[in-house]
Amino acid sequence: MQRVAMSSLCLLLITSQLVAADWPEFLGPDGDARTADVVPTTWSDSENLAWQIDLPGSGSSSPIVVGKKLIVTCYVASETDQKREVLCFDKNTGTPQWSVDFPIDYSEDRYQGYITEHGYASNTPVTDGENVYVFLGKGGVHSLSLDGTKNWSVDVGKESSNREWGSATSLILFKDMLIVNASEESQAIVALNKATGKVIWKQEAAMLELTYGTPRIVTLEDGSHELVISVPGEIWALNPASGKLKWYCESPMTGNVCPSVIVDGQTIYSFGGYRGSGSIAVRAGGENDVTESHVAWTSRTSSYVATPLLHDGRFYWIDDNGIAYCTSSADGELVYRERVPDLSSGRPVYASPVLIGDSIYVVTRRDGTIVYKPGDSFEPMKRNVIAGDETDFNASPVVSDGRLYLRSNQALYCISASE
Repeated sequence: MQRVAMSSLCLLLITSQLVAADWPEFLGPDGDARTADVVPTTWSDSENLAWQIDLPGSGSSSPIVVGKKLIVTCYVASETDQKREVLCFDKNTGTPQWSVDFPIDYSEDRYQGYITEHGYASNTPVTDGENVYVFLGKGGVHSLSLDGTKNWSVDVGKESSNREWGSATSLILFKDMLIVNASEESQAIVALNKATGKVIWKQEAAMLELTYGTPRIVTLEDGSHELVISVPGEIWALNPASGKLKWYCESPMTGNVCPSVIVDGQTIYSFGGYRGSGSIAVRAGGENDVTESHVAWTSRTSSYVATPLLHDGRFYWIDDNGIAYCTSSADGELVYRERVPDLSSGRPVYASPVLIGDSIYVVTRRDGTIVYKPGDSFEPMKRNVIAGDETDFNASPVVSDGRLYLRSNQALYCISASE
């Protein structure tokens, strides 16, 4: 019990600078993709739109919120140069506060194949309430103060996978470490000291190639921790203090894995894969190969890039073919599979679903945001389209203080109930 209390204290100290209204990382606090906040279920360019502001460049990364600051990354290109840019806005008004440029003076992957789907700014930042940390793929990892001052920068590799799809995974924080899945850049997972950028450990493995999901932390019953990630064909658990492999198990997801793992207490769930796609539930803990002892179930599903939403013992998502799914977390069995009407062809959904209040919000790329209730069938309540923006909406939704934030390749939008 003493060890558990000390572990909880350490995690409390990490988040002591954050407040309840913050959305500090990809899919929100702890990556749970849920909030008790209530936001409008209907909006348009003339209804419940508090503000909008054009962005200087494109991106699939989601914004984060810390205090009154909304921070997002963009890729900006002209005829003469290219750069990535980190921008900060006032979350209440949309007023620009600062921006920091990171010039691209190195060779990027060519704009072809899957990069045309998500672009060159796909990694969501993370904050501990004191600084913001950004991962820019081959452009490295950077620490910025909340006023935009550069603290440190670290190069984590400039390689490419055999498919040259570009970087996608987001950063996470654990204790004094910043953990980077640099699978695309160096076939490695790297832990950096968040104060200095110094490498604490680096775990290299060829099997990390084509691993695009964000890793997560599991807290075991004895207070110890595991860093879990889904790689093609396996689930891995590493010791987050050293990067050493603790256990692994076989999974049905092969080829490439894009969705992030989902942690629910002592159970880890993983989805995705292409061409071998599926899902798996595995109990945390154990040593070496736990395929026979810890895997609760596996299931076959279609291919997709979004991370499903776990809510009340069920998973919800819309796949690459525009089909809405609901499955049971107890056994992976299908609850429903229904085609979403009137979606554009060609991977209509890139963003992950988020539970806001008691409704699921799914941002589609070109056909608005679908709002529906969890349940036994797919029954959309509303589809909200912002007229005049024909660019892709690839970022997952963000919520803070009763406001919903959406980003497209063109603009940032704040949705709030009209007073």
